[in-house]
Amino acid sequence: MSLAESASVIDGAFQDIPVIDLSHATSPDESERKALAYQIRDACMNVGFFYVKNHGIPPECIDNILKVNKEYFNLPTEEKLKLNHKTVANFKGYTPLLDANIEPGNRGDLHEGSYDEKRANDGAMAGANVWPERPEEYREGMLKYYHAAVAVGKILFPLFALSLDLPERYFDDKTKNSAAIMNTLHYPPQTGPADDRIVGIGAHTECCFTILWQQPGIQALQILNSQKQWIKAPPIDGTLVINLGDQFTRWTNDIFKSTVHRAVNRNGVDRYSIPLFFGTDYDVNVEPIASCVSTERPARYDPVLAGEYVNQRLKEMYY
Repeated sequence: MSLAESASVIDGAFQDIPVIDLSHATSPDESERKALAYQIRDACMNVGFFYVKNHGIPPECIDNILKVNKEYFNLPTEEKLKLNHKTVANFKGYTPLLDANIEPGNRGDLHEGSYDEKRANDGAMAGANVWPERPEEYREGMLKYYHAAVAVGKILFPLFALSLDLPERYFDDKTKNSAAIMNTLHYPPQTGPADDRIVGIGAHTECCFTILWQQPGIQALQILNSQKQWIKAPPIDGTLVINLGDQFTRWTNDIFKSTVHRAVNRNGVDRYSIPLFFGTDYDVNVEPIASCVSTERPARYDPVLAGEYVNQRLKEMYY
């Protein structure tokens, strides 16, 4: 059965999020890598999300970035606003509480964040990183985690290629200088009524595939299935959450899912999370892959430059 034929029988009524072990991601045994890729294919077609374990990021790296971000977000608002993203080029810097409103009809997203990226000059998203003066260990801790998470993304792209019946190195020339934007987030406790139109972050899909670390022990992430049920995606120790996002939906002509999700922090405590948005190089044309197009499933998307697409999506969220 072709990918397109397989997609036609998926109902998307998932009740849980699969956990996938990356132990064999770089195995010299091709059959082990392909077996892993087929697990990923199933998760991408049915859910659009999956957890990964044995991802390679050291626990101490994660512990440290949580520590420095707690210190950073506890600084006075006036100090954080010195790096307000609206005064810094292309979405770098600090985003205050309720600055974004990603879900139309809501009154704002109850989180604050800090955007960072590894490159200073890259077309549609050009703009140097900016770093706060405090805490002193912030820049080092952020960069260590950033590069470790990027390495996870580099491991996943060949598996995505195999899952689409493409050559394993298909994405290599499209990810030489991959777009990798990291956003560290702080969600204060949400204390309003359950129907309040202010939530941690409203219902949305991501522009590109995302590697998400969630703070242990605090449930907030919810994923919408085809039955319009919100399925909880609780933190699982030692895992990251992978979210496919819209760029892969465009690549795969809707065969891989970009699933609506939100975060609602009703735990009575502060919550921290770190998404890293990992896409192709900004100058790559994103268009449906040939193996995902057929007479019965013609191309559903026009080509678009990756950088322009990411830039537009961020503008829609913050402006």
